[in-house]
Formats: sequence, C-alpha cells, structure tokens
Amino acid sequence: MKFDPNWVYLIILGVLAFLFFTNKDTLPSEKQIDWSDFQRYTRENDFSKMTVNLKENLVIAEVKPDCAKEVFGDSVPATTTNSWTGETTKPTVRTILPSADRFSDFYDKTREQYNIDATVKYEEGGSIWLNLLGNLLPILFFVLLWVWVMRKMGGGGGAGGIFGVGNSKAQMYDKSATATKKTTFKDVAGLSEAKQEVEEIVDFLKNPEKYTKLGAKIPTGALLVGPPGTGKTLLAKAVAGEADVPFFSLSGSDFVEMFVGVGASRVRDLFRKAKEKAPCIVFIDEIDAVGRARGRNAAMGGNDERENTLNQLLTEMDGFGTNSGVIILAATNRADILDKALLRAGRFDRQIHVDLPELNDRKEIFIVHLRDIKIDETVDTAFLARQTPGFSGADIANVCNEAALIAARNGATVVKREDFMNAVDRIVAGLEKKSKITTLEERQTIALHEAGHATLSWMLEHANPLVKVTIVPRGKSLGAAWYMPEERQITTYQQLQDEMCATLGGRAAEELSTGKISTGAANDLEKVTKQAYAMVVYYGMSERLANLNYYDSSGQDWGTFTKPYSDETATLIDQEVKRIIQEQYTRAKEILTQNKLAHKELADLLLEKEVIYSDDLEKIFGKRQWLSRSQEILQQQGLIEPDANTEVLGETPQED
Repeated sequence: MKFDPNWVYLIILGVLAFLFFTNKDTLPSEKQIDWSDFQRYTRENDFSKMTVNLKENLVIAEVKPDCAKEVFGDSVPATTTNSWTGETTKPTVRTILPSADRFSDFYDKTREQYNIDATVKYEEGGSIWLNLLGNLLPILFFVLLWVWVMRKMGGGGGAGGIFGVGNSKAQMYDKSATATKKTTFKDVAGLSEAKQEVEEIVDFLKNPEKYTKLGAKIPTGALLVGPPGTGKTLLAKAVAGEADVPFFSLSGSDFVEMFVGVGASRVRDLFRKAKEKAPCIVFIDEIDAVGRARGRNAAMGGNDERENTLNQLLTEMDGFGTNSGVIILAATNRADILDKALLRAGRFDRQIHVDLPELNDRKEIFIVHLRDIKIDETVDTAFLARQTPGFSGADIANVCNEAALIAARNGATVVKREDFMNAVDRIVAGLEKKSKITTLEERQTIALHEAGHATLSWMLEHANPLVKVTIVPRGKSLGAAWYMPEERQITTYQQLQDEMCATLGGRAAEELSTGKISTGAANDLEKVTKQAYAMVVYYGMSERLANLNYYDSSGQDWGTFTKPYSDETATLIDQEVKRIIQEQYTRAKEILTQNKLAHKELADLLLEKEVIYSDDLEKIFGKRQWLSRSQEILQQQGLIEPDANTEVLGETPQED
C-alpha cells in the first residue's frame, strides 16, 4: 500500500488541536473543595467574589491574593492571563452546593455574624446548545483548515508543490489575448535574416503539410543570441502576434526557486500544458538563468537546484517522450555559458544571431519609432542613422523618446533635428554640467588635452575623424569628443595602432605643452592598456609572441585557477604591452611636435568657444587627406556627395 503524505499533515493538525484543548496554562487555576471547607474559608473572609450557578448548584469563589497560601498551601498558583481574551484570572475554588436556598441562608447568616465582604452573583447557567457549540467551534475550525490545506496541496493541475509552488508561471497568449494590441513583424525593423528564420517557424505551424510532405520534421527549438537591446524579445512578441497558435511566455528565472525540486516541477508542468495546447510555441527569455553549464558551481555539486531544473528541461526537450507540435524559442546574450547539451541539434536546432543593426537597419528602426512622434521637415532618418553607429534598437528608441522630452521641455510643438542631436549627446556623453566649477588652469589643461585628441585624429589615416569636441563637462568627464567611427567587421594592426596613438594624444599634449601630466587621462590609459593586452594575448599581434592566442572561446577555462601560460610568458606579455603603448605614445608626441603651432591654435580656439566642429579643424589643418571607410560606403550608397566634407556626415558622439 502506498503511503499518502497527506496523513502526515493530518496528524500534525491533530496534535495541535490536542495541545489547544489540553493547554491549562491559559485557563484559570482552580481547586475543587467540599462544602464544609467552603464554609470555613467563607467565615475566614478568604473570598472576594462568589458566582453561583443555579442550574448546576455550583459555586465558584475567587480567592483573595493574601489568603491564597492558606487555601492552596505552598503550591499557590500564579495569576494567569487568557491568551484568547486577554483577561487576567485569579486563583479560584469551586464546590457543589447542597441547594441554592441553603447557600443563600448560609451566606446571609455568615455576613451578619462574621462581617465578610465577599460579593455574590447568581447565574441561571448557559444553554446546553451554546456550551456544545463553544466546544465544537475549535474542532470545526481545525477541520476546515485541514480541508483547505489539502485542496491547495492537490491543486494546480498536478504540479504537486504545496500552495501550487510547483506550477509553471508561464503566461499564455492566444488569438483572443493578442487581438486587441499585438506586435507583428511589421513592428520589427531591420533584422531581416532573423525575421526570415522565425517566420519559417510560424509558417511551419500554420501549414505543416507544406513541409511534412517532403519528409521535413518540425524544429524542436530556436535560440535567439545577440547583445542586449537588439530586439530578441521584440522578435518573440512578433511571433506571438503572427502565429495562430497558443504562445507561452516566461523568463528563465521563473524556474529558479529556493525549494528543492520546484524548478523541475515547473518544467514538467510547462511542457504538460504545452502538449495540451499543441501546436504551440514556448518562449523562455534569459534562458542562461537556468541553462548555465552544469558543474560550474563546484561548491554545490550535482545537487544544485539549477542543475536539476536543467536536467529536467533537457529531458522534456529531447527525452523519451515526444513533444510533437511544441517549439521552444529562447533568448540570451550569454550563449557562451550555456550547457553544450542544451545547444546540440535536436534541442535547439537553430541559433539565430540578432546583431547590432547596420546603417540601413538603423534607418528602418528610426522610421518605426518616429511614427508616433511629431517631427518637422528638418528630421531626416538617413541622417539620424549615420549619427548612431553601434546603437542597438533599444538605444534608438531611447534617442527618439529623449528627443521628444527635450522638445517638450523647451515648449516646442514639434521635435526638430537639433533635439535629436541633443538627445544623442545626452545619452552617449551625459548631461552638460555648465555649473561645475573649474579653475583657469584646469580649463587650459582640458583644452590642451582635447586638442591633442583632435589633432591626432585629424592627422592619422586610420583614426576616427573628429566631428565635434567640447570642454564643457558632461557626465563624469571634464571634456568630450565626437567622432565618426568606421563600421568595419575586421580591424588591422595599423588601424589599432592609429586608434591607440590618437587615444594617447591627450596625455602627450599635456606633457609637451605644460611639462606636467594629470589624472584626466585615466580613461584613455585604461582603454589603450586593454587594447594592447588584447593585441598580444588574443590577436597574436606581437613581434615576440606572434600568432599566439591564449583565449579559450569554448568556455572550458572556467575551472582553471592558473593562467594558460607560464610565468616567463606572463613577463614577456607585460613587456610587449609596455612596448606597444610606449611606441604609440612616442609617436603621438612626435606628431604633436610637428604640428605644435596648429595644436596651440586649436587649444586656444577651444578655450574661447568651448565647442568646436570639424570645419574649425579644417581651417587650421587643411582638408583631411584620407577618406574614411564610412565615407566610402556612404558615397557608394548615394547618401553623401563625393566632395562632401566631414561636417556633412553629422555628429556621431563617442565619449572621450
């Protein structure tokens, strides 16, 4: 016979009920005495109050505190407080009366003869039904409590956990749920390749015969991988809006719970519901919360609740059971830490990469987000797309919203191009802090520093061309520069060298012009140090450590406590990093020395105007000799004229 665990809870409730009815600590402390002793104590004036129950011929007398020892002896009960009513009860005695009339005669004679001061109260006695109800109410309370707990334990469609803790937290969307306001593929700008992949999944669920007649099988799952804000969740919402099948949506953290076995129970409940609604789609956002590679937490071992949940998820996706018609969509920006068993074919058959949008994609995203914003004729989506390289879809949405807020703050009726440019500056570099107090010497140092960056970026071929530079403090920085970075897929050694040289231009300008260096170059030094280290350790761009890579892209180096190279190699890496940085620093000082007068003129102009643009640099240094790759692409696409100068490209902010 199988043991029913519900009996355990029934036994516990029974014990509690027994303790409730047998707990005498909260009841009055009483002593049963006979009629003769009662008469003696009454004559000695030991009682302060007497209550006579006429129906039961019973008298209960309250003993005076100073007479308690005489009545009870050495074991005098203490004064008690009823935990239910809060009433304080003194020790009492009770006795059975011969009759109510005899007690009345005795009391009258004793009061006259012995001058007692005890008061007497006569009661008819409670109804037998009221007494019975008072005794049954606590029992009924515990019975109803037990029934309620048992129903809660058994509820939730078989998930099992107490109070439904093992139930899946997935939200289901169907035609009726998404009919009022739903997201479709028209709301997803760009991402043409990713949309094509998920559209095929939706089409498979709508028209399975189109594929099955050729022998194709429905894909088990698709994993959306990409940086934050690129539209992975938006793409899943579009699938929910387009598909004519139920759509379950939840987060990976919804499986994680402090109770052992709850995560696995929720996985089972999720797939049980999905099978009942098949064909359907299950979307798990941030799946890395539950799909992290097993064994990474050595302290927890194999009993980790996350691992149990992941094991159940692997079994449900591709176990002995069949999940026909159930497709799993998942999203993460940490695909490198996911368990390999989760990524194999048969579980997640496809990995759909949702990357940062390119120029044309950004233009489409702007068009989508500008539909609900009142703009004037000065706003050009192609121009805005050129100002936001490296921006994700979420960043572009933030730019549009920030521009509308700026326009509303200024009391405008429409959002203008200037509002968008201020929004980009605000998001990238931070809010202007014109009230920040700086001394004249500090302002001169900042101007020399920023002019050093601007000079080198204009003179170096592969450095990002400057668009605007300011010495007005923004965010945490005392100065900021805006560049037009190239959107390239690979970077050469020469390009990295020029970028490092331009970054070191600020520190080099300070040293050459004032003979001193300041803390203002901390961010620059951090950037070039990381870049030089990556060149040596990851890219093999070193003379003494050529063509070597010490980075494990498979993610299997998580358990090692030592570096993947010897101490001698570590010393060599440090030497190469120092050499690369020193070479570019010396190069920066040489270029600034050759353009000393122009640099000084630019710094003075910046100190005077606080904000300068690319045309100011062109007046001082002449037309830039090299055409950047970004300009070449824009010319090929017909977005700028072949003879257009850098200013036409607009302002693309990058914080210095």
